[in-house]
Amino acid sequence: MEQEKLEKLQMYRHSMAHVLAKALKQIWPEVKLTIGPAVDNGFYYDIDLNHAITPEDFAKIEEKMNEIIKNNEDFVRKEVSKAEALKMFEGNEYKLELINELPENEVITVYYTGENFVDLCRGPHVENTKFLRSFAFKLDKVNGAYWRGSEKNKMLQRVYVLGFLDKNDLKEYVHMMEEALKRDHRKLGKELGLYFISDYAKGMPTYMPKGLTLKNTLIDFWRQVHKKAGYIEIETPMAMSRELWEVSGHWDHYKANMYTFKCEDETFAVKPMNCPGGMLYYQQNIHSYKEFPLRVGELGKVHRHEASGTLNGLLRVRCFTQDDAHIFMLPNQIEDEIKNVMQLVDQVYSTFGLKYTVELSTMPESHIGEVSEWEVAETALSNALKNMGLDYKINAGDGAFYGPKIDIHVTDCIGREWQCGTIQLDMQLPKRFNLTYVDSDGGLKEPIMIHRVVYGSMERMIAVLIENFAGAFPTWLAPVQVKLLNISDAQLDYAKQVKEELEKYNIRVELDDRNEKIGKKIREAQLEKIPYMLVIGDKEMAEGKVSIRHRKEGDKGAMELQEFVNFINAEIASKEIK
Repeated sequence: MEQEKLEKLQMYRHSMAHVLAKALKQIWPEVKLTIGPAVDNGFYYDIDLNHAITPEDFAKIEEKMNEIIKNNEDFVRKEVSKAEALKMFEGNEYKLELINELPENEVITVYYTGENFVDLCRGPHVENTKFLRSFAFKLDKVNGAYWRGSEKNKMLQRVYVLGFLDKNDLKEYVHMMEEALKRDHRKLGKELGLYFISDYAKGMPTYMPKGLTLKNTLIDFWRQVHKKAGYIEIETPMAMSRELWEVSGHWDHYKANMYTFKCEDETFAVKPMNCPGGMLYYQQNIHSYKEFPLRVGELGKVHRHEASGTLNGLLRVRCFTQDDAHIFMLPNQIEDEIKNVMQLVDQVYSTFGLKYTVELSTMPESHIGEVSEWEVAETALSNALKNMGLDYKINAGDGAFYGPKIDIHVTDCIGREWQCGTIQLDMQLPKRFNLTYVDSDGGLKEPIMIHRVVYGSMERMIAVLIENFAGAFPTWLAPVQVKLLNISDAQLDYAKQVKEELEKYNIRVELDDRNEKIGKKIREAQLEKIPYMLVIGDKEMAEGKVSIRHRKEGDKGAMELQEFVNFINAEIASKEIK
């Protein structure tokens, strides 16, 4: 979206938040207003109100908002002193808390909407509510929200409103959300028997057979493309001594997110990332510049103590497999290696039909290393992206504590973005671990290192793919590729022979031999989103054939069994999406 349109949209949403607040105040005069920012899909307002707002209240809230808009009320900015602001919002402890945190000489601004409503706000706003008449909005939901996000504070009601500049944008967004609901990986994961998360292991998924097949298929694909790209693979310990994490810097910067335990008076941490283990691997040998770039991959399981309120199916978990790699290189190899990683990312994402955007995240406030080193690293990443002709945006201050990074956001088939892959240029960990290599002049020098993931985590990528394909995976990825459906017990022996033959070719097949009508078997196989159903009756048995049904294309006619094997294996090998 163009910057000018985005700024206008944010201003309109912010103005509408004030309209919402005024409407709530007119309907329930006793309400205490707190904050009401614009967000990516609209705006919300957090309120303290004894009445629990429900969807039955939405119509009257929208009606009151429209009434305020039609009144052509001015938005008027006024500067007030701290003492005036405290007097103005007397009785509202939430506003008073915000005001009291401001310096004594701070210029405080309030905005009037009409003559009888005022709110604490920096602005900006539209000049008059008449400009909001074409703005499309819709009350969305009400959730609980702790004041200032702290569980120690009172639980408030957060009233969400969808808001867009025109009706078409709102309509498209609502349609996208309806599609998202149908595609929810938590719902489909249960329906398709892929995984579950027990209350005894919150945030830690258990894969069922079909889900593990899906995960292992993705891992096999990862290994294939990485082997061709010149990577070796290692495996490092699940838990390592506190001393290691102190050397790496994670103990100071990441301790709150680490699971720790004691063993024989020594403190250990379950690894939240694979990097230090990769450093230990490098240290085991003396390395020459001739080995570089040295590409070391690891499918490492990591654990992170995420707050329970942030957990979300497979998208945010406490335990996940990260498709990590650490690349050790010479300074003059940086651009080529970033290019190689981006080509690998493109190969993997395009296989799934996923488009992506690129973001460069720069030095955060809390970081290790000299600013000059960060500037060199940021320039190297920026130059690599520019020389590849890739468009990217800057995400200032969001780099890892040890280096800047390139984040890759994949876009699914309904337009949502997911942060998955990342490429991090690290000039700090090699220094902290005293990593060296023998250069062409015989001297010892410090390698440059890239951390990178392509999937990001197996769990997040599985969630993205479930939702992108709505559970109807391409044949090569589907946990069950073929379902055999015999019409009666008379064909059961032949159906078992077909199953054995398909399994010889490593085709993932199941036999539905229940004594049910064939129509029911077909419907249930389609609900399971299995790519191919092979119907077997007396005719197919007599001719040594199978009748083929595709989940989307329907009846595809009869084929000799070997012909079908060749057909489906060609589709699997091509990784065709259909």
